[in-house]
Amino acid sequence: MSPTQKTPPNALLLMAPACPHCPAVLEALTRLLKEARIGRLEVVNVAAHPEDAAAAGTRSVPWTRLGPFVLEGLRSAAELGRWAAHAAAGTGAADYLALLLEERRLDDAVASVRETPGPLGELLRRAGEPDAPMGVRIGIAALVEELQGSDALAAALPALETLAGSEAAAVRADAAHWLGLVGGQAAHALRPLLDDPNADVREIAAESLARLAAR
Repeated sequence: MSPTQKTPPNALLLMAPACPHCPAVLEALTRLLKEARIGRLEVVNVAAHPEDAAAAGTRSVPWTRLGPFVLEGLRSAAELGRWAAHAAAGTGAADYLALLLEERRLDDAVASVRETPGPLGELLRRAGEPDAPMGVRIGIAALVEELQGSDALAAALPALETLAGSEAAAVRADAAHWLGLVGGQAAHALRPLLDDPNADVREIAAESLARLAAR
């Protein structure tokens, strides 16, 4: 394989005999294997090997791992193909975080960010997009709370500064709160918000600065 070619990811599918959705996922993954869009496919019957489900930390099937991405439940062939392409190209990390939040898999999102902090900044910038799904917005807020004071959140400070300059007052208000969870290094980004034209933003910024000063 030449250096310019993408390496197909390997896939693992956990399934069970009584699972109504497992055959469709198996068929889709088998097609990806035949098309060389995944390199290896391992299929495990968890009824015969429950230890594999325990190792994966899941009680439900189908459960699919495509490269670094873990997908729970029924997935369409098109969706599996997209994640296989992301895994091969080394892309899609922020999309995956958004998916975890939409599916209310907060613990998985926190673990992912702690292991690989880089995609958090891109995810945070999405909170400033007017068409960002509400589930993602709520999930981002919960994720930031969980990451309070962490190196991962501090590394995402530039993204939070971008949100603090948003034209939308609601986004600036969120940024004012989240900056207060970063630590003292975020104080410089909070001070301009004390003069924000929106009263809520000013109030939240003042509360965040007070919280930082009290640490």
